[in-house]
Amino acid sequence: MIDEEKVSDTGRIRMIAGPVVKALGMRGAKMYDVVLVGEEQLIGEIIELEGEVATIQVYEETAGIKPGEPVKRTGEPLSVELGPGLLKMIYDGIQRPLESILDKAGDFISRGISVDPLDHQKKWNFHPSVKEGQKVMGGEEIGWVQESRTVKHSIMVPPGMSGVVKSVVEGDHTIDDTICVLEGQNGIMELTMVQRWPVRQPRPFVRKMDPEVPLITGQRILDTFFPMTKGGTAAIPGGFGTGKTVTQHQLAKWSDASIIVYIGCGERGNEMTDVLREFPHLEDPHTGSPLMARTVLIANTSNMPVAAREASIYTGITIAEYYRDMGYDVALMADSTSRWAEALREISGRLEEMPGEEGYPAYLASRLANFYERAGLVECHGPAGRTGSISVIGAVSPPGGDFSEPVTQNTLRIVKVFWALDSNLADKRHFPSINWLRSYSLYTNKVENWWKENVDRGWLSLRNRSMALLQEESELEEIIQLVGPDALPPAQQVILETTRMLREDFLQQNAYHEVDSFCPEKKQTLMIGTILQYHECATRAVERGVNIDRIRNIKGKGLISRMARLDNSSFEREIESIQEKVKEEVNSL
Repeated sequence: MIDEEKVSDTGRIRMIAGPVVKALGMRGAKMYDVVLVGEEQLIGEIIELEGEVATIQVYEETAGIKPGEPVKRTGEPLSVELGPGLLKMIYDGIQRPLESILDKAGDFISRGISVDPLDHQKKWNFHPSVKEGQKVMGGEEIGWVQESRTVKHSIMVPPGMSGVVKSVVEGDHTIDDTICVLEGQNGIMELTMVQRWPVRQPRPFVRKMDPEVPLITGQRILDTFFPMTKGGTAAIPGGFGTGKTVTQHQLAKWSDASIIVYIGCGERGNEMTDVLREFPHLEDPHTGSPLMARTVLIANTSNMPVAAREASIYTGITIAEYYRDMGYDVALMADSTSRWAEALREISGRLEEMPGEEGYPAYLASRLANFYERAGLVECHGPAGRTGSISVIGAVSPPGGDFSEPVTQNTLRIVKVFWALDSNLADKRHFPSINWLRSYSLYTNKVENWWKENVDRGWLSLRNRSMALLQEESELEEIIQLVGPDALPPAQQVILETTRMLREDFLQQNAYHEVDSFCPEKKQTLMIGTILQYHECATRAVERGVNIDRIRNIKGKGLISRMARLDNSSFEREIESIQEKVKEEVNSL
């Protein structure tokens, strides 16, 4: 909500070119200040200053505004309101709550509409955690409220502030009530439950650390083959229809992050509609509460003003940093950064800047890097040892699935995990359609110790042996196309049978199956261990002259194919029993 007291007439519109407006008489304005454009007071942001001429990108439709209309300056940069009530909210790209807009303006967002991002009337039960006379610094908790059943919302001293607690209250208060009074070098400071923060400025922390704990997603190909850490960065590139959005929905639902921030950045309206309809009714599998109780949704569809796509990315990452500072692990899904890059390209074209590759601005790489570098595992300000993390998973939509285009290539240089979606796999209804030969993770060795200590000491060996077999299958495919699979030696036919089981029974998952949608870590290692045990037994058998067809037809293979659907609470004994049966059957041959 814009502070009306700070607004003052400072300029007039000189020129309008789509979302870009030039205004005269803007002396004293600052870069990235928010301005209100035209008689309807459309929200805009200054992106270029030259003397008294300001270039503004407007976050709303500019049709109908005219040269000569006023441009009002607010005197502050584009900022978000941070406080209790963020969770369960659905915002547009500049943190306007869509449900409140619906109540105020109907089914269509009126231009120039201004709605508070948070509910300023609701009372929260505040529990103080400091006492009078106590010295506090920026980032320290002065109290907390129960924001949802599972999330305790810390009320922190804003960064840069410090002082001695003069008074603190308890009980039910709105976010605007004074809950704590500090006395510092700058005099008396009254603290409320809400704080504002500029979206383009990263929130401060003590230090960034090396992430070593995996973000468990329950998706076998991700956790076992291409793991990501809490505080890591990942990209999911893929052409139209390859499953980017469904994969991100799975990650939002099943990943073991405490808070989810989902940004629909320029996606098609029907895809965001699915999210908005589905998420409020989904149950959080970890707590049993509604999934929205730990989720913030930012909806910015492709038919919304193009400039707001850029703002939506920064709005989302700033909200994620706020919860990170409380000590939570946050997972941020950006779907998709290609649409954001297209917004940069359009604004750059309107500014008549020298284009880079494929018309994208020359600063595309640095803008992407600035976004992804706000991820990470950090030591927070406040109590010693408090850590929080932001894991950023960005979908990339290369035109025609061409991974050589600039957004995909520049993203690849930044992120540490690459989950490459494959249209051929998607056409075969293989989900997740992640190509195991083109994807990679640079976190594999970092998470090895966690897997050894918490799941299985042989995890890395199982993974590497499986990858080697899949690579060998790829090399054999050229021979198979020439002479057919039956012409191969028995040992190589065993490899083909093993990799078929890896592909169909391990790498493929059913996102809509009540059990197979999520696979616990221990179950993943037992499943892959069972398939590799079959490979070892079958290889020994063919070396002793057993016919390959007899090995293919054992009953145990049917049991292996059903492992994924075994109940996740009682799978260990059953999978161990399957291993024994397979071993006995092959050895008896």
